[in-house]
Amino acid sequence: MSFVKAAWPRALRSQEWFGGTGKNAIMHRSWMKNQGLPADTFDGRPIIGICNTWSELTPCNAHLRDIAERVKRGVYEAGGFPVEFPVFSCGESTLRPTAMMFRNLAAMDAEESIRANPIDGVVLLAGCDKTTPSLMMGAASVDIPAIVVSGGPMLNGKWRGKDVGSGTAIWQFSEMVKSGEMTLEEFMDAEQGMARSAGSCMTMGTASTMASMAEALGMTLPGNAAIPAVDARRRVLAQMSGRRIVDMVKDDLKPSDVLTRQAFENAIRVNGAIGGSTNAVLHLLALAGRIGIDLTLDDWDRLGRDVPTILNLQPSGKHLMEEFYYAGGLPVVMRAVGDLGLLHKDALAVTGAPIWDGVKDVVNYDDDVILPPEKALTKSGGIAVLTGNLAPKGAVLKPSAASEHLMVHRGRAVVFDSIEDYHARVNDEALDIDASCIMVLKYCGPKGYPGMAEVGNMGLPAKVLKTGVKDMIRISDARMSGTAYGTVILHTAPEAADGGPLAIVETGDFIEVDVPARRLTLDLPQAEIDRRLAAWVSPVPKPVGGYAELYVSRVTQADQGADLDFLVGCRGSAVTRDSH
Repeated sequence: MSFVKAAWPRALRSQEWFGGTGKNAIMHRSWMKNQGLPADTFDGRPIIGICNTWSELTPCNAHLRDIAERVKRGVYEAGGFPVEFPVFSCGESTLRPTAMMFRNLAAMDAEESIRANPIDGVVLLAGCDKTTPSLMMGAASVDIPAIVVSGGPMLNGKWRGKDVGSGTAIWQFSEMVKSGEMTLEEFMDAEQGMARSAGSCMTMGTASTMASMAEALGMTLPGNAAIPAVDARRRVLAQMSGRRIVDMVKDDLKPSDVLTRQAFENAIRVNGAIGGSTNAVLHLLALAGRIGIDLTLDDWDRLGRDVPTILNLQPSGKHLMEEFYYAGGLPVVMRAVGDLGLLHKDALAVTGAPIWDGVKDVVNYDDDVILPPEKALTKSGGIAVLTGNLAPKGAVLKPSAASEHLMVHRGRAVVFDSIEDYHARVNDEALDIDASCIMVLKYCGPKGYPGMAEVGNMGLPAKVLKTGVKDMIRISDARMSGTAYGTVILHTAPEAADGGPLAIVETGDFIEVDVPARRLTLDLPQAEIDRRLAAWVSPVPKPVGGYAELYVSRVTQADQGADLDFLVGCRGSAVTRDSH
């Protein structure tokens, strides 16, 4: 279907502030005019907010001021008036204890800023991992016209004549240092070429995944996800998005019109096709909760199971985001998914047209980057959701980044009671561990870390790496960077700090993993599990005061997206009182 345009002009939300000759309207207009605005600025043209996550402490987003200027050009050209405003910026690379702890704070900041201010539509400028879901979550809870513009990925990393992927290379090279395959001096030298331009990670990490999810949901113009940050075409897309948001306001095209169940099903399948980050599971579950769509882990497993991973991109494959863009970008992947009969072609996009209209005529310019389905990296991509007595509410694994020989495995658990315990013992030669063991990390979930840090992809012990082993099964209630890889089982729910069965696993217990059967089993009699749970006392201290206390007391579990429980739902855009 196509979106039916409303009559124009129509009543604008901003006119509740700026319209008329009353004292309050004059007050609102006059103060805005101290910025040198003409008298007719507020004569009924749409006011467009530019919600900017620019920050020099978020290096992936440090170029967004320039992107904002390009958006403004488009807004002006279409007859709107742009106003830029900042919101909390979650920088994955620097923020402690973890950016995920602050995703919900950033979403709250975006929501309240959008609702409380006199804007008719909003352009969401995002880049680094959590900034994309946080802005979409906040905008969904207000539900005024909104469009996403991503900052784009960095240019390919370069080192000694080879392409290196930001993030992924760090995991690879650090393991090579431990195994003796690379010197520390070489690792330090490689650092200089990993991040050589503005933008986010150029692997299919969480930033690129969430840019792709925004596009697959229909919340961006076609092609948004892959254009490099420094490519002139990124600025063109920003300008065109500025034009488009004005028309969206005229049409009253809102997130609730775009973020339908069909849109989420499209995104889940596209995530499987690109080998997207497991973090997308949490973010889309949370976003669906904001807009009122009943999305579950079962949907993730069911919808992604039959989707082949056709994007040959690190960490699952070999290429980087530059090559992905030159090959045709996400529209080519979406067309392939559609040609397989796995895309809801009539799902509405922010273009005002069915999402299929933006991808049906695209061409794949490099079939070594975007593979034909018959040459897929894995025939069953997506996200595998495992359940059992170790994860009653589910745990997730990314098959495209895992090792085939470990998909069915029974191993002895080697347990680390915290990330500090892991760091203290993992490279101890006395640690009783071999390649057949299963590494288990506790108390790193939403409440336990707090914030559910990206520590689930535990590096292997040096003595195991030196034997030539490259992968082992790892299980935790933590997350994993989208740039990482390996047979890593994550998001175990309920988490250990919430009394989940993970809390009572002991070194020496045996665990059975059966990915094809979607089972994760602690090989103990139920009576012994019950005995241990009854005796369990949480070792995790509760934060006192500040946002940390609020977060831990109200955060939901991973299977619900780890949102704050009181933020779930769409509260709308109404502001009923004027303090003036």
